Amino acid sequence: MPDPTSRPRRPPAAPSFDPAAQAWQPADAALAPVPPDRLLPELLRGALSQPGPWPQDPLGSTEYRHPGREGAPVLAAVLIPLVAHASGVRVMLTQRAAHLHDHAGQISFPGGRLETTDATPVDAALREAEEETGLPIDYVDVLGSMPAYLTSTGFSITPVLSLVRPGFTLVPDSFEVAEVFEVPLAFLMDPANHRLYRAPLPDGRERQYYAMPWQGHFIWGATAGMLRNLYHLVRHRLAANADQA
Repeated sequence: MPDPTSRPRRPPAAPSFDPAAQAWQPADAALAPVPPDRLLPELLRGALSQPGPWPQDPLGSTEYRHPGREGAPVLAAVLIPLVAHASGVRVMLTQRAAHLHDHAGQISFPGGRLETTDATPVDAALREAEEETGLPIDYVDVLGSMPAYLTSTGFSITPVLSLVRPGFTLVPDSFEVAEVFEVPLAFLMDPANHRLYRAPLPDGRERQYYAMPWQGHFIWGATAGMLRNLYHLVRHRLAANADQA
């Protein structure tokens, strides 16, 4: 694993507010859930392995950048592992260790910066997922990559969609990962479980962000934004495939 201390250190970036304590409103207006009986591995494979277009949420990537993070974005990639359990597909997420320089303690997908050894964002996402969680690459079937997501901390993240065969054993890196857990895809594909938060910023502007609280985990920010985009993509693609059947 590359030594992170060898990279130039940018100023730490942390929200100036408690993300979970801000005012919020439901984010499901005129949006229907994806029926759970449609969230089957083979239907997802057919839907998510197709080329674009890639529906995006109107809120999109952030326009706000933390002070000191306004320059060219750092290229990164994350793996969105859709674990195909017999009981239903679940999404693997991690809680980052509290001491990390970026996004400390937050819920995220496994992933990280692109290194010089990574030929593509897919290579970076697979490498980082294995390094962080121990997820063996040979259990992962890459389906495609969503458009890059720009974060307030100055990262341009490529989300890599994948179906993961169950039966693996994880060995998380305790330096980077405090916990690995899974959330039912059906929960995340129901916009009744999505919240839109509004937080005041020190310069008088307002930041908006999605969150999807689940069993004590506060999934928010870029991770929730990418999941919101995934909801639009799954809903659109599954409906289009059903119409063509």
